Amino acid sequence: MAPYSVTAVSFLISFYASISSAQAITSCPSAETTFTSPSDLSYKSCPGTDYEGPTAQIVPNTANAAACVELCSNSTPCDKSVYDNSNKDCHLKASDTYGLRWTRNTRFTASRRVDVGNVGQWGPLINLPVIPVAAFVVPTDTNRMLVFSAWGKNNFGGAGGLTQFADYNWKTGSASQRQISNTKHDMFCPGISSLQDGRIVITGGSNAEAVSIYNPLTNAFTRGPDMKIQRGYQSSTVLSNGKIFTVGGSYSGGIFNKPGEVYDAGSNTWTLLSGADPSQGMLTPDHEGQWRTDNHAWLFAWRDGSVFQAGPSKAMHWFSTSGNGNISEAGVRDGANDAMCGVNVMYDAGKIFTAGGSQDYTDSPAFNRAHLISIDSPYQPATVEQLSGMRYPRGFANAVVLPDGKILVTGGQKRSLVFPDTDSILPAELFDPVTKTFRTLTEEQVPRNYHSVAILLADGTVFSGGGGLCYVGGGIGGDDRNCNRAVDHANGQIFSPPYLFNSDGSKATRPTISAVSVINARAGDSIRVTMGSNSKASFSLIRMGSATHSINTDQRRIALTDVTQSGSSYTVRLPRDSGVLLPGYYYLFAVNGNGVPSVAKTLQIRL
Repeated sequence: MAPYSVTAVSFLISFYASISSAQAITSCPSAETTFTSPSDLSYKSCPGTDYEGPTAQIVPNTANAAACVELCSNSTPCDKSVYDNSNKDCHLKASDTYGLRWTRNTRFTASRRVDVGNVGQWGPLINLPVIPVAAFVVPTDTNRMLVFSAWGKNNFGGAGGLTQFADYNWKTGSASQRQISNTKHDMFCPGISSLQDGRIVITGGSNAEAVSIYNPLTNAFTRGPDMKIQRGYQSSTVLSNGKIFTVGGSYSGGIFNKPGEVYDAGSNTWTLLSGADPSQGMLTPDHEGQWRTDNHAWLFAWRDGSVFQAGPSKAMHWFSTSGNGNISEAGVRDGANDAMCGVNVMYDAGKIFTAGGSQDYTDSPAFNRAHLISIDSPYQPATVEQLSGMRYPRGFANAVVLPDGKILVTGGQKRSLVFPDTDSILPAELFDPVTKTFRTLTEEQVPRNYHSVAILLADGTVFSGGGGLCYVGGGIGGDDRNCNRAVDHANGQIFSPPYLFNSDGSKATRPTISAVSVINARAGDSIRVTMGSNSKASFSLIRMGSATHSINTDQRRIALTDVTQSGSSYTVRLPRDSGVLLPGYYYLFAVNGNGVPSVAKTLQIRL
């Protein structure tokens, strides 16, 4: 079963863009020179490297790299410059360019400003045996992530009946490849949701009827019961009662309005909800047709088995999962446009951040618009606040909520285009819900666009990786000689957010959670947290994530505000509602008075 029509395949091939095959770097491969401009701005110059990307101004007949740096320091804004040692040209790189890729090139000397504040740090490039199109944290061993692609490590196409995985340990740096074939499931483009016992349920995709269940205790996959409706590009979420709801998914398994269904892990059965019909308002018009209109719903499970759908349609809705199901209106997020493949995350109880995306799935200008959405009682209209917007428009970006409640946005491109790295956005952005402002952070070294992921790690850092994958007509064994491997990114980087550093760039002192009184709890329980010192701390729970196609319905952050302190011991009361504190595995973070997070402890929330 081919996932793309002939027209769609022709479109994809026509949009494969050729980019530089130069090696991207994350640090200077040789000794850097430090320049101080007459205006006391500091720059570091790295010989034999280039910043690939748009140039704001070319100044010919420039004497040397130092003179090029001085020109940059006198131009506003200019944080980067590149000196052409052959032609004696100085390339001034504007601060509002859409991404500058740092690469090796002996012809140039690249310079960057280094006194622009605490903007976080990207670690070295991590090579993986597969392209991480999707990823999830192993809940019983949070040092490990499982990432996967399709039947091929860098190819997809058709229902392959198997999936290429990699087991990556971010603590040790080890990564091993693993092929899963026993479930007869090509898990490319699925829904992903984690159960309260830590099992990961992966639904549909290229094998659109199939369900695979990963057990972290055995590290094994088993075949689950087939869904009632075949789906790909659907979204799913665990409910307040521990069941899983999924809806949409016309990418594969037939093109029609696909109502929701619910998986009950206790009975190991699916139940169709004919009344949870996306045609009642969730669909987005798309120039590629109906197979795109029900993709990647932004789902947030809430109280009493309800599900809030915040996008990508500009109209928002509530799904009821009782009886035959139901869908009802919840207001309008954005009166202007839908936002397919935008980012969305619940950063506190009932508080949702959304940003970016584009009207159409591909070949569509990306938006920088952003919104804050508040929900309370199920089936009531949501409250929406439009923000001033991100600095960069981003299609196919990713968003991760951090322990302090801020949201990290990575990757994406100025115009949503499946596969090419055209107009990639390399700088990350940090949104602060308190001040409602965006801050530009340091650049990732590899574009992260379509088929990329980002996911929070237990030490408060963020893994960002993937992008690319080539469609191969004919499935396994098909001819892939025309694939553009320059846009395949079987790698990742780990980002250390600004809260891990002091203002001078040194590492911040982190608070330490010495002990937690329980390893599992229920909504409304009190837990005792012992810290390594008596200093004041705040606490938050972040549900462990699973990500694919800009969607991570598993992640949500809950600020823990019912806290009493006695010396180094804290008594923390958990929220009483399992629709707020969904069942499953969470990171428990402590954050000190300087905003620095601890390494997380693991807490399982049960019904």
